[in-house]
Amino acid sequence: MNEDSTKEMSRAGEGSLFDNWIDAIEDGVRSRVRDFIETLLEEELTQVLARPRYGRRQAGETGDGATASGVRNGHRERSLTGTFGKTRIAVPRARLTGEDGSTREWRSTALRAYQRRTQAADALIASAYLSGTNTRRVRRALAAVFAGPVGKDVVSRTWRKVQGDWDTWNKRALDEEPIVRLILDGTVVRVRLDRRATSISMLVALGVRADGQKVLLSIRSMGGESEAAWRAMLDDLVARGLRTPELLIVDGAPGLEKALAALWPAVPLQRCTVHKHRNLIAHAPERLHEEISNDYRDMIYAATRQEIEAKRTAFLRKWRLKCRAVADSLEEAGDKLFTFTRFPPSQWRSIRTSNAIERLHEEFKRRIKTQTVLPCAETAAMLFWALLASGQITMRKVDGWQTLLESPTNQTIDLAA
Repeated sequence: MNEDSTKEMSRAGEGSLFDNWIDAIEDGVRSRVRDFIETLLEEELTQVLARPRYGRRQAGETGDGATASGVRNGHRERSLTGTFGKTRIAVPRARLTGEDGSTREWRSTALRAYQRRTQAADALIASAYLSGTNTRRVRRALAAVFAGPVGKDVVSRTWRKVQGDWDTWNKRALDEEPIVRLILDGTVVRVRLDRRATSISMLVALGVRADGQKVLLSIRSMGGESEAAWRAMLDDLVARGLRTPELLIVDGAPGLEKALAALWPAVPLQRCTVHKHRNLIAHAPERLHEEISNDYRDMIYAATRQEIEAKRTAFLRKWRLKCRAVADSLEEAGDKLFTFTRFPPSQWRSIRTSNAIERLHEEFKRRIKTQTVLPCAETAAMLFWALLASGQITMRKVDGWQTLLESPTNQTIDLAA
């Protein structure tokens, strides 16, 4: 018997992965769900009325806790979908009598009015959507879990329930946030605007607290990254109490730098070294890219400020002769490209780039890849926020956070070359 036939017999003995899907434990649990929920609701009503079903309260008798006068009024059928699947339950009814003699319908606190899904079910649907699955795929993926179909409109309605939390987050006060650093960057996403796919800019503000923890401060969907667009975001942050940061980290967008210069002219600004590297190689033919990259990395990642100054001088002298546009592009950044040298070396890695936001952009783009075009601009920003709020994306402390409270020096890079 050859090896292939042996493997085939082994697989035949094990059975197919999709065979025997019936699970006695799951079936047993789901069959008892109805009794459990109905018992829970009956006990809640019994506690409110301070008497069991068919029981009578004696004259002058008072129950423990919050009790009310009233009478039971039969049951009504309702369907409820949870992680246990969809089941029909009999919800007890009662009419409660107030002190003024008026009556009202009893409402359960465990099962809200018009509730058709448990909170765990809604959380599962929202988590599946946030993990990067579109509404139709969520419906198919969760059909087996809920033991029934989940319409894409249900997924959309469940997702929209976070709208209230999103609105609250956008209006929260920032005066208690000990922000010492502000990282700003934007990205382009495709949304449906006036029934057409349109590219918009999503502006993101990320703060760094005094303890080194990164925190998302604001997300705004704008038509572009102009000075006015960035100024609108920054003014909103200031209006909500954001303190003046000690350092600004940006990607080098002209509109952003103009907005920051007008608002916080005295705050040190660091240009992202990764973005500048892309600019440099864009000014040279492809055959020179590797050489430029090596020289640039030797300069940016030098161990001391003095070494960086020397390597910058050598870089400019070499590339003025070899490719003038590359040298001009480096000079354009000025000392803003080397602001990190004014801080303790342990912080250089976290200051040199805007990678903290770039990573969030990459994760966000990966999650929305299956959707191609988002429904609207607000949905794009809300989805970005929800990925962090739900814990789908987490952020760690910045490198060198132990020395964040140390004051930077006034020494800047010597620009003479």
